[in-house]
Formats: sequence, structure tokens, C-alpha cells
Amino acid sequence: MRLHLLLLLALCGTGTTAAALSYSLRGNWSICNGNGSLELPGAVPGCVHSALFQQGLIQDSYYRFNDLNYRWISLDNWTYSKEFKIPFEISKWQKVNLILEGVDTISKILFNEVTIGETDNMFNRYEQCSFSWDWGPSFPTQGIWKDVRIEAYNICHLNDFTFSPIYDKSAQAWNLEIEATFDVVSSKPVGGQVIVAIPKLQTQQMYNLELQPGKRIVELFLNISKNITVETWWPHGHGNQTGYNMTILFELDGGLNIEKSAKVYFRTVELIEEPIKGSPGLSFYFKINGFPIFLKGSNWIPADSFQDRVTSELLRLLLQSVVDANMNTLRVWGGGIYEQDEFYELCDELGIMVWQDFMFACALYPTDQGFLDSVRAEVAYQIKRLKSHPSIIIWSGNNENEEALMMNWYHISITDRPIYIKDYVTLYVENIRELVLAGDKSRPFITSSPTNGAETVAEGWVSQNPNSNYFGDVHFYDYISDCWNWKVFPRARFASEYGYQSWPSFSTLEKVSSTEDWSFSSKFSLHRQHHEGGNKQMLYQAGLHFKLPKSTDPLRTFKDTIYLTQVMQAQCVKTETEFYRRSRSEIVDQQGHTMGALYWQLNDIWQAPSWASLEYGGKWKMLHYFAQNFFAPLLPVGFENENTFYIYGVSDLHSDYSMTLTVRVHTWSSLEPVCSCVTEHLVMKGGEAVRLYEEPVSQLLRRCGNCTRESCVVSFYLSADHELLSPTNYHFLSSLKEAVGLCKAQITAIISQQGDIFVFDLETSAVAPFVWLDVGSIPGRFSDNGFLMTEKTRTILFYPWEPTSKSELEQSFHVTSLTDIY
Repeated sequence: MRLHLLLLLALCGTGTTAAALSYSLRGNWSICNGNGSLELPGAVPGCVHSALFQQGLIQDSYYRFNDLNYRWISLDNWTYSKEFKIPFEISKWQKVNLILEGVDTISKILFNEVTIGETDNMFNRYEQCSFSWDWGPSFPTQGIWKDVRIEAYNICHLNDFTFSPIYDKSAQAWNLEIEATFDVVSSKPVGGQVIVAIPKLQTQQMYNLELQPGKRIVELFLNISKNITVETWWPHGHGNQTGYNMTILFELDGGLNIEKSAKVYFRTVELIEEPIKGSPGLSFYFKINGFPIFLKGSNWIPADSFQDRVTSELLRLLLQSVVDANMNTLRVWGGGIYEQDEFYELCDELGIMVWQDFMFACALYPTDQGFLDSVRAEVAYQIKRLKSHPSIIIWSGNNENEEALMMNWYHISITDRPIYIKDYVTLYVENIRELVLAGDKSRPFITSSPTNGAETVAEGWVSQNPNSNYFGDVHFYDYISDCWNWKVFPRARFASEYGYQSWPSFSTLEKVSSTEDWSFSSKFSLHRQHHEGGNKQMLYQAGLHFKLPKSTDPLRTFKDTIYLTQVMQAQCVKTETEFYRRSRSEIVDQQGHTMGALYWQLNDIWQAPSWASLEYGGKWKMLHYFAQNFFAPLLPVGFENENTFYIYGVSDLHSDYSMTLTVRVHTWSSLEPVCSCVTEHLVMKGGEAVRLYEEPVSQLLRRCGNCTRESCVVSFYLSADHELLSPTNYHFLSSLKEAVGLCKAQITAIISQQGDIFVFDLETSAVAPFVWLDVGSIPGRFSDNGFLMTEKTRTILFYPWEPTSKSELEQSFHVTSLTDIY
């Protein structure tokens, strides 16, 4: 790709009255393909695909098979050109720079026909999953995907400004390390003073400085009195996200004033790796502000193949859905992109902790000097850009490259392995780790994920088994074993990837498909599935516990199959996540103390089957509604072991709570419980998982009117003073395809409106598992969905994301339960 900028010499302006000027080159550019046969206008920031679509030259790139049809776009060369007049006189400025914040990817930059630069790394200022993954399409985009501008200045210019809050344990006080990078273009030293102020902390300090010509770094150390109460930043569900406004004013010679403002958050983060009694290996968990936190959440991928489509509104919608589902963490996966500033600002605001991978994934990378120089520039830039965000709690060198190397994914001969290990250490330890340790002392660094953490270091930076249950984090996928059997899951220290696929809703697929595509075996369905064997795996896992749809209507079968894949996915991830949560406080067979559960994946990049809980555009799948419950701060978890039924109480709270546990048993054929018991008052310890209840299944069945496994279901919840403290959870005593007494439930809804919220008053004629409320393409979410309805009536709220009406909802509303496909 070529960037061709033509400066017209008809300059305007009469002189300089400011310390610096910035002239944006955003907006309309001309785009031309390699042989000149195609020329069109295009927006910057943007990409070639978006420009072609906006001009009506191509369809929506996500429609049907267009990821194949439009490969020619990425295989061509493209030139971006712009002619412009600079609205100031260049000769009056000592330095004029052309700033390109992001170019995708290989490009040559010409200014007035003179080559002034080249780019080969989209993660630097001047994407790997762009070439497809098992959840996304191949759209290697080209274009100017971030801001472009001309900057002019005299005397000196503030290039970068960053800071890190540091807590001094010995002094029991907070300090702020501030770093400012200047380009001093004056031929003489530039003197002056700096004033740093945080008014709400009654803090202001003044410093004298003298800047020598050239690139200069100013380091300031701001002391905050220990007599001042500093409110710390906490993850969602653990406290407030308090921040403080800070201003920094540079008053320099020549009347030059440069002022910056920023939001400062104070928090500490520690990665604890220490021996555990009764278990070999080491712990792996995070302390925020000295408090152990169980990390609950998912893995983030780019929200779209085309970054110019990722709006502020979309980012906020997706990240709000994270906290609405009781999550506190996202892992920014190393095969995507370093997200835009607004993403991290929203995570700061919402209390979402970020596990930040560097952008290296599932590959063996070179270590020639040119590549290392590019990587070092990328890493240094991203550290400087991101380290002020309290949401980022850890840097990770790569995704799965240690495991790929040591488990020999790429069939390296044993004699060549030392060469690849040496290259691995060169890249991730001697370069990336070195830069992180030098540039950011406020958070931990690990070389890979999964990794054995401290054990990996001890083994020379690569472990014989990077996926060990006794150290670090694990990635776990198993599509063949029965996901209702919790014994197949690893009792690991931290699960940073796991999951199951499902299809997105029909209303999402309908927008990018045609009637001939609406079959699970259609060319479209097979093409859209990028995970080998994925469609068969979904049906196999669903078939273990559910009857597969067999309607004579093909469209009905397709819709029912989509529904059933979402049921399967939600139930599988629920079972696995609840296993990890209840394993936080115990050691069983020398394994346990699990302190994190991040399922794969949060969001979709297009409309296709994937592991995501949020569909493309943000619609909640059934899994996301389940996550709202299985990530609840207080949760009762039921499971069986050796024919005994157990209920554990799991708490993420900081305090102990007194409560009772209610256990009810229903038959599938009746809306009235056949038995119910309430425990004596229990004290639920804060930050622990403890056993609350156990009873042999045979005794439970006898006690409840001669129930059988096939005819009854168990539900349970925590409460205090008749107030519900937890979601109502449930336990199936048999596969639902073997359920006795299930009959087709007739479910009706009366919709009313209260302000901006809509109320759905539901009534059912029978017990209904996995009740799914759907309003088609109307954007919004329900207060609960995919639930087990064991009572005659239930009220559910709908929160629209855009203005809508009661009549629109009534026209679009559809309800499904498992009884509809049996």
C-alpha cells in the first residue's frame, strides 16, 4: 500500500501565535488500486473494504460467501492520496511532523513524490486474526486505520506523557511517577518550571527543569501526604472506581505553556505464587489493594474485522454487558489488536480488570534484528500508551506459544528444538520482558498463557508441561467428554481459556444469509463454521442430554437446532465455571485453589458459530444470561459425587453473611414443589467456597414423594430475612432427554411499559426448562433468560438499547422452551 500526500505550495497564514499547531488530515482521501483501473473516495480513518462498500462497489463483506468473493481486495495494492493546503506558514516553524497513528500494514509513504517513510507493523504509531481464525473470517484489511495529522511547533514539544501510581509500603503513602518526553528543537537549553496538581487530594508540587536540545525525558516524583485519604480503584463488584483529576502545567522559556490533564487511579496489584499446604506446586492468584480477587470473565477479541466500524457506542454496549453479567475481567487475547484508548478508559470507568497479551499468538516468530527492532518499538510504545490504566493488571508475552513449542504443535525435530527455544527466550524474555520491567514496575509480567509462571522461569523460561494444574494458568477444551460431568475439568490454579461453541440467533444470521442457507447442513452453514468438526461436535454434545429437533419443517428444524446449541453451550459453560468457582477454597487429590475463570470468548467478530456469549452487534446469547447467574457474587452450586448431592456456597464478598439455604424439588409434571427444606442460619465466609448441604440422592428421592431421577428436578437459593441473596440455581438428576412428565408448556406474556423499561408478565401451563424470550432484531436485553420456569407466573424486564415501542415488541416477541422441540 502507498500513501501519497501532495502539499500545494499556496500557503496561507500570517505568523505564529501558538506554541504548536495541529492540522488534521482526516476525512476524504482518494483511493486507487494497483493498476489504476479503480479509483474512489474513501474516509480516513478507514480501510479499503469500507470505502468500496460505502461507494456501493461491493456488498456487505459479511454477507454469505463474500469473505471468499472479496479476497481480490486484499491481494491488490492500493494507494491513498490527498492534496491539501496547510493553513499556516511552514517557514515560521522549527519542526513540522507528519503523524500517522496507525497504518495497516505494509506501506510506503510519499510526500510531494518523495518517499519519507515505510511501515510494516500495524501495532506501532507512524492484525494477525485478520487472516482468519476458527471463529472469524479472513479480511486482511488495508488502510489508514487511525488518525493522521500534521503537527508544527517551535522551541519544544511534549510528545508523550504517562504516569504510574506507586504505593510505598514502608511509608504507607502513595507516590506518582510521571514521565514526559519532549522534542526540544531550540538550539539553546529551555528552562522553566512544572506544576503538578491533584486538587481533591490537596496535592500540588512545583519543579524546576532545564531541557537540553534533542529528545529529552523528564521524570517527576509526586509525593502524596499519608495524612490524605486516598480512595483506591476497585474491580467491579468489590468497590468503587474512584479516580482523581490531575493537571500538569509546563511553564517554559519564551512564554511557552503546555498543559495536560488526566484521570489518576490508585490501586495495587500483586500476582501471588506461593506454596499451598497439601498440594505440590504454587498458587496463582491476584491481590488488588491487598485483597485476593477471584477473576470472573471472558476473553476479548476485536469487535469487528473492520476497525472503522467499532464505534464508541458499540464499545460501551459490549463492555457494559460485561459488568451486567457480573464479570470483573477481560483477557485481551494476543491474536487480535491492542485496543483503542477508549476501550481501556471504559474498563477503568466500569471496573473491568484487563489481562493484556502482547500481540503474538499460536506461532513461532523470527528473531532477526529487523523483526526485533520492530517488536521493541511496538512493545515500548504500547507500554507507554497503556500503563497509566488501573484496569490493566498483568502483561502476558504471548498466547499459547510456550505450549505450542513444548507440546510440539508444529512437529519440530528434537534436534532443532534448542534453536527454537533459544529464539523464544530471545524474543519474549530478553526483549519483551526486558522492556516491560524497564517501562512499567506497577504490574506483573508472564511470558505466555498458558504458562507455569514462576515454575516456567525456574525451568529456563519454557516448562515441560505449560498446562500443568499445579502452576500458573491453563487452557482447556474437550468437546467429546460429557460436559455435565464435572470430573472431566482440570482442577487448576487458574482457567484462562475454556468453552463450547453455539450458533448465533436466527435474527442475527438472517441479515447475512438467504433462504437456501437456512439449514444446518447447507453450504453456508458448513462454510461459516471455521472450527473443524464444530457443527458435529455441537450436535454430539447436545445429543448426550437432549433430543435433537426432528420437525418436518426445515426452517423450524434449523431454528430449533440453533436454540439447542445455545442451550448446550450455556449448560456446559455453566457446569465448568461453577466447578472452578467452588474449587477456590479446597484441595482435592492435591489439586485446587482455583482463582480465575475466563471462558472463551466474550464477543463475535461476525455472524457465525463460535464460542462467544455475545453475538455480533452485542445481542446476548443464552450463555451470557447464564453468566449473569454463575458469576453472581453469592452463588449456591449443586453437584453430585458418588451418588450424593452437594451444595456449596460461593462468595466473592469481603464480609461474612448470615443466611439460609432453601432446597426445593419439583416433578416435571407439576408447578407445585413436592418437597422443600430450609437450613438453619449459615454463616457464609467472605471470599470462600464452603459446603452447605449434602444428602444421598436416594434419600432425597424417597423424602420427596418417591421421586425418581427422571421425574424430578432440584432448585435452591440463598436468602436472609425473606430477601433473595443469590440467583435460584438448579440441578438436573438425569438427562432431559430421559425426563418423565415433561409436557408442552403454553407460555403467554403480557407486555407493559414503565418509563424506558418494558415488563413481561409471563404465565406457563407447565414446568418449562430453558425458557427463551426473543424479540428478534430489537436491540436490548432481558433481566433473565434461558431460565427454568417452575412456577406458574414470573416477571421479566426488558431493557432496550434503542428507542422502541410496546407494539414493536409485541410484533417481534417469541418464546421457546425445551418442551417446544420435544
